[in-house]
Amino acid sequence: MTGYDNCRFIAKLYDAPLKDLVEYVADFTELGSQLFTQTRYYSDGMRARLAFGLSLAINFECYLIDEVILVGDRRFQQRSHDEFVRRGKDCAMLMAIHSMEFAKEFCSSALVLKNGRGRVFYDLDLACSIYATL
Repeated sequence: MTGYDNCRFIAKLYDAPLKDLVEYVADFTELGSQLFTQTRYYSDGMRARLAFGLSLAINFECYLIDEVILVGDRRFQQRSHDEFVRRGKDCAMLMAIHSMEFAKEFCSSALVLKNGRGRVFYDLDLACSIYATL
């Protein structure tokens, strides 16, 4: 399966225009012609870029995000950051992260888990302080 095949699958699944989806993924991931290469030959970083690009190619009302956003080189991290800033204005995001800096920048509240129990904080500084003690 190629990166392009993945694009076709996502486009079909969400009834999105394939051309637009491929253009977005190719531009965002900067994979270029590698998009048409078998993904089994991708490096871990290329796979992460493709997965992340595909997840952002569809405009959802809510995103569930793991720390995959922190992968890749500095330039890709900046592109991801900029895209989150842009998207965050129009949708909800639930993030599972360990980066307190990222949480303070993007989040309006935090759920801190300890021993299988969770507590919601609207004061991010307090949430980060408690998280740091875990």
